[in-house]
Amino acid sequence: MPFVRRRYATIEPMPKPAPSRPMRIGEPQPHGPAAMITRRASDRLRAGHLWVYASDVEQLIPPLGAATILPGALVTVLDSRNIPLGTALFSDSSQIALRLVSPQPAFTRAAYLDDVRIRVAAALDLRDRLAPTMPENNACRLLFSEADNLPGIVADRYNDLVLLQLLAQGTAQDDLRRLLTELLRERLHPATIVERPDPRIRELEDLPAPPTIPLHADTAEEPQLTTIFTINNVRFHYDATAGQKTGAFLDQRLNYAAAARHAHGSALDICTYQGGFALHLAQTCQHVTGVDSSRAALEVADRNLELNPGYTVDWIEADAFLLLRDYDASGQRFDTIVLDPPAFAKSKRSAEGALRGYKELNLRALRMLRPGGRLITCSCSHHVPLEDFTAVVASAAADTHRTAQVLEIRGAAPDHPSILTLPETNYLKCLILHVA
Repeated sequence: MPFVRRRYATIEPMPKPAPSRPMRIGEPQPHGPAAMITRRASDRLRAGHLWVYASDVEQLIPPLGAATILPGALVTVLDSRNIPLGTALFSDSSQIALRLVSPQPAFTRAAYLDDVRIRVAAALDLRDRLAPTMPENNACRLLFSEADNLPGIVADRYNDLVLLQLLAQGTAQDDLRRLLTELLRERLHPATIVERPDPRIRELEDLPAPPTIPLHADTAEEPQLTTIFTINNVRFHYDATAGQKTGAFLDQRLNYAAAARHAHGSALDICTYQGGFALHLAQTCQHVTGVDSSRAALEVADRNLELNPGYTVDWIEADAFLLLRDYDASGQRFDTIVLDPPAFAKSKRSAEGALRGYKELNLRALRMLRPGGRLITCSCSHHVPLEDFTAVVASAAADTHRTAQVLEIRGAAPDHPSILTLPETNYLKCLILHVA
């Protein structure tokens, strides 16, 4: 074979990026306000976590000419060697002192708002694929804080109403309100957009009172604040001025449907709230009883029942622990029991007590199930991981000498995504068990 001379281009090596230069304390700060954090917190951020707790902030460095860093400011996060790790929203009152919003340091407010615009569009595109609006399902979570790269921002849709929560000092600000209102209006065309803060988080974050009027209303004189929404072909009332959190528990949407598939016979729904599980169980069970300690919630549950002709549910106002104890003592038996209590563990310190509460509820329920029954048991405490929750239910099964076969292990609906590197976003656990 003849030799062929080929011409080869000379490949120049790529220039190496300049290494991040540590900042020297006392020099003019090129990054504006900054926060120096512990090595432990730095390692967490480098591993993909997005929070820095107040106990891990070693030093706050105000910009030149300022005495302090303002609540809600964007600050550059520095490790103990003064190497920038990104930009975060700062809170001077929350235990979560820093919420990372960008891996780039010195992120300006204008750049942050531009980034929010891009991330909201991406989140809404994802909901169009995961939870498209249709007659049988017209409610979902639109924006889910850190899970959508939008720390401190949550939005839910209930048919033609949108509920917005701004949960951090850096997000509960007018420029962001205007931007989010504009984006949600353009994309969704809701009748009304209402800001509704979580009272507990508002206190923890020391947030100002939200606007008293809707952020948007098609009819400003008499804004629409109530609607009827549908999930899994079951209809529910929604009132933007009442109820827990932003309203119904949309994260349980697919778990409601799964429970209905497995349920049979006589059913008991403990902590029914506004009847989410109970109304779904009524599709497949001969008799359903829904229990809650809140009379106001049960009144809404009864109105929801009226929206769904052909369903039959009895409502009982009672404390779950006391009622289960009485039912157990009196020999009451059921074929299906749902346990969906509120979060027992509000902090890591309360996790041990929460596990005791879960143990008692599940132990009572397991004793009350007939052979071949179904137990649908849930926890929404992010301080109680799935492994610990499963272990406590297993312990209850062992103590009652019942064999509990795992039929399904479920979490939140996909419009409530979680982040692998932020386990706090993976909070909802739902076990569906066959009890022999």
